[in-house]
Amino acid sequence: MGFLSLVIIFLLCISMANSDHLKQNKTILQCLTDHSIASPSISSVTFFPTDPSFTSTLQSYIRNLRFTSTTTPKPLFIVVPSHVSHIQASIICCKTHGLEMRIRSGGHDYDGLSYVSKAPFMILDLFNLRSVSVDNGTAWVESGATLGELFYAISQKSKTHGFPAGVCPTVGVGGHFSGGGYGNMMRKFGLSVDNVIDAKLVDVNGNVLDRESMGEDLFWAIKGGGGASFDIIISWKIKLVSVPEIVTVFKIEKTLEQGVTGIVHKWQYIADKIDPNLFVRVVLLPVNKKHLQSIKAKFIGLFLGNGQELISLMNETFTELGLSFDQCIEMSWIESILFWSNYPEGTSLDVLLDRQPQQEKYLKKKSDYVQEPISKENLEGIWNKMIELKRPALTLNPYGGKMSEISEFETPFPHRAGNIYKIQYSVTWKDDGVEASDRSLDQIRKLYDYMTPYVSKSPRSSYLNYRDVDIGINENGNASYSEGVIWGRKYFKGNFQRLVQVKSKVDPGNFFRYEQSIPCLGSWKSITAE
Repeated sequence: MGFLSLVIIFLLCISMANSDHLKQNKTILQCLTDHSIASPSISSVTFFPTDPSFTSTLQSYIRNLRFTSTTTPKPLFIVVPSHVSHIQASIICCKTHGLEMRIRSGGHDYDGLSYVSKAPFMILDLFNLRSVSVDNGTAWVESGATLGELFYAISQKSKTHGFPAGVCPTVGVGGHFSGGGYGNMMRKFGLSVDNVIDAKLVDVNGNVLDRESMGEDLFWAIKGGGGASFDIIISWKIKLVSVPEIVTVFKIEKTLEQGVTGIVHKWQYIADKIDPNLFVRVVLLPVNKKHLQSIKAKFIGLFLGNGQELISLMNETFTELGLSFDQCIEMSWIESILFWSNYPEGTSLDVLLDRQPQQEKYLKKKSDYVQEPISKENLEGIWNKMIELKRPALTLNPYGGKMSEISEFETPFPHRAGNIYKIQYSVTWKDDGVEASDRSLDQIRKLYDYMTPYVSKSPRSSYLNYRDVDIGINENGNASYSEGVIWGRKYFKGNFQRLVQVKSKVDPGNFFRYEQSIPCLGSWKSITAE
């Protein structure tokens, strides 16, 4: 067979494949249209790979550049619903065509589970559903809103109300709330989900439910159990919290040469026990310069009060840090959101409405919980390991206060009393390619392994919103209890079994599934019977 003949056959194959895809797209779009009654029509918010806006729609909420490669699996189509019937139609048509559904509400999904799958799948991206309505100490916020949009809306209504949630304004509300949602006011007010009082969702059968009609078991499950295992959450009703008109923030940097080891050691003993109005985060970074190998620590604080009160408190409890009044910055609570997001002083609040982060990176995150203070000697060992590995950073977030007062069974999020602080491991890199990725992943995994003696055990716990496929997955999202229990106990401890029971009741066919979704009871029974 000649070369020209091979070329013709190749082109014919491509033509036939394209024809098949076009037929499939037409069939799916007809299904979506048949089951949606909304105006504008669902066709205006549905994007296939042949559409000019497909790639930009897909990539607009990918925050981890690892998942923008040409080899990353892509969805067959994306629906960006602007009406509840668009959601209902998407569920029906995914069932009809045997497709997995991935649900995205912001994209700060460290391991890409909301927009990547090995099985044929579509993405339901909620960014069109982002209204915020604030009224009389409560608010309804749709899942596609960002935290920045929520905070901004609160600030436009009140100078003395806030909400305990994350410090990154571009995080989507839906994923943040359904995984727990922590921030720098959690020692005073608990997690985001501790202040959720109602929700509206679409279940696997297309029913629109609120707290009363969904029942308390499902309402419990979506407050920290990960909503994408159970249903599609449209909106949340939250209880706002009272904040003073003036709060105080600070940021102090210290190095090994300035006594970092002693300061961090002391911080472990007081960070979870001091006044719950104070939250002091520690960010630890390796310094690798030609003539200096060291550790730099950033102590970043929020105090719900004025500077004089903060200095008085620090003089009683944490003199080692050496905080002085001139290092304290007094501002409103909403301005403190900008400070914690590293915006320059005086930046307009309008930046909170920007849905895109200041920069995107290749990254990997992991998490741990510390329940006993680490000795100075062992801290020095950790510093040496960080310097050796060169890249990974540690962020230490204190617990205590309100977090220790709420039962670990109150919500699926179980990491309450007994935890001094949580560790976030982080590594970022700029270079594309497998080699740079493998090198960075190896570095963070080595640091995580090194920390094993110093963190929680039986189980070694993790935070659901820092989803980490290293701790286990259900292959291709086909959840089985034997696979799920491995990572499930790390995220949920004793609450995992209750989540399995709720899942089995509300989604017995396991339609809502992904690599770390909650498995159904049937798979549990089959395992226990063996």
